[in-house]
Amino acid sequence: MKTATHLLFTILMLSVCSSCNRSASNKSNDQLKPPHLAPFQDIDTIATNDWWNRKPNPIIDVKVNREEVIAFGIYTVHNNTLKLTAQLFPLYPDESRAVHLEIKKDDRWQDIMTEKVNDLGWSATFRVENWSAREDTPYRLRHGSNATYEGLIRKDPKDKKDIVLAALSCNSNKDRGDRDQYVKNINYQDPDIVFFAGDQSYDHSEHTAAWLKFGMQFREVFRNRPCITIPDDHDIGQGNLWGEYGKKASTPAGDDGGYFYHPEYVKMVERCQTSHLPDPFDPAPIKQGIGVYYTNLIVGGVDFAIIEDRKFKSGPKGKIPQIGPRPDHIRDPNYDPASVDLEGLELLGKRQLDFLDTWGQKDTDHLKVVLSQTGFCGGAHIHGSMDNRLHADMDSNGWPQSGRNRALTAIKKANAVHIAGDQHLATVIKHGIDAFEDGPWAFVVPAIVNNYYSRWWWPEDEKAGPNSNGLLPWNGRYLDGFNNKITMHAYVNPDNPSQGAGYGLIRFHKDEKAVTFECWPRDSDVSAPNAEQFQGFPYRVELDE
Repeated sequence: MKTATHLLFTILMLSVCSSCNRSASNKSNDQLKPPHLAPFQDIDTIATNDWWNRKPNPIIDVKVNREEVIAFGIYTVHNNTLKLTAQLFPLYPDESRAVHLEIKKDDRWQDIMTEKVNDLGWSATFRVENWSAREDTPYRLRHGSNATYEGLIRKDPKDKKDIVLAALSCNSNKDRGDRDQYVKNINYQDPDIVFFAGDQSYDHSEHTAAWLKFGMQFREVFRNRPCITIPDDHDIGQGNLWGEYGKKASTPAGDDGGYFYHPEYVKMVERCQTSHLPDPFDPAPIKQGIGVYYTNLIVGGVDFAIIEDRKFKSGPKGKIPQIGPRPDHIRDPNYDPASVDLEGLELLGKRQLDFLDTWGQKDTDHLKVVLSQTGFCGGAHIHGSMDNRLHADMDSNGWPQSGRNRALTAIKKANAVHIAGDQHLATVIKHGIDAFEDGPWAFVVPAIVNNYYSRWWWPEDEKAGPNSNGLLPWNGRYLDGFNNKITMHAYVNPDNPSQGAGYGLIRFHKDEKAVTFECWPRDSDVSAPNAEQFQGFPYRVELDE
């Protein structure tokens, strides 16, 4: 009798658990009605409307056990304000939309705030003012009675001599596996903050599922430390982006300027990826009601300006002579670069230039850094395959040249270094504005996955430029395809076991006013005594007084 009772209880519990995994409702799936319908069609289908009726997809299974419905939390702390976003898997119609934020004090959890989950993107952001950054504080996110996620809000490392940033970019969907080696290496090196420079998602029209996949791959990196994430073109569903103040693009290519997908989709992407950043410098929205997020974040006495490369940038189509097979590609090395640097073309836009000017003049005792999506020059000669040599690429921040020079002047005036991603090619470059080497230092970090559309630094004459440091064959002074002056100090072509994939680790030496750029291969084990970086790294630069 006891055995039979135990068996009956086991069957009952399995049935209950199965029901909990499928739905929080007693209704069958075909009886459930979504309380919020997406304002767009045929995009984000895995996570919107009656998402529970969707077939399995190659990105991620969103039908998780309900105790696992909180995927991750991501946060920053700036000026005594904590901003923390809770990211959830999709919720069934009659599940609660409330998420609780708790902190541990005196070994007891205290509920300090409750926020509502947005059914578009399934995120909720907490803003806690008067936050004390003097000590580490455990936090917990809670949904319902069983779903929790725990992490640590770190104290401000202002007493450390060196502040360390891990920087990553380009999480291609050509590899949907785990990122365990990245997580292991970065946690071993224990940076103070992490920066993802864009293209966390390559699944253009399914951002929520891809963002969840990214978070599950990397959450053990940012569970216990602050993290900056900014979306780039692939995140908002385009191969390239020239935002042009938020206008509507006519095609997915976007080369006439603007955003192709529905503005609520774009706003959802930016909400999920950037709402945990400090408040924007100027929150006024652009066209179509799309928001902005450019701002700054101070961690341990290092001041990071976070800017939006593409949001205000002019699109090339219809504004300049088309010289190549596409409006944004130039293949003719004999064209006149001045012919595409025309009056009225913008890069960062006046609003962001004003921000950089104001930011550069404040807190001048801090070491300063500009974080953005891509580099301010054409840093690659070969795109995708060895037979695809491109003379100039307008997707880079090398164009328009006048806008590029205005941006670099503002960065140099702040005595800042620049960190970016996007290019699938790690480089260390000293920019020139009016003359070689009169601009700021820049480190473009490698792609997380680089077995798709790799790029090469490969001068056509295969000769070193003047003033080469001799560390690599093709270092030295060059003109890019827009006649911008650059001095190449290090590069990582994909002819190595990791195919050029990896991440950057940047050490900011506050007392010495110096920065060390490290570049680690994806397949490395940084804990090994013989661990080696890519050739040419580490590379240390001194900042001007």
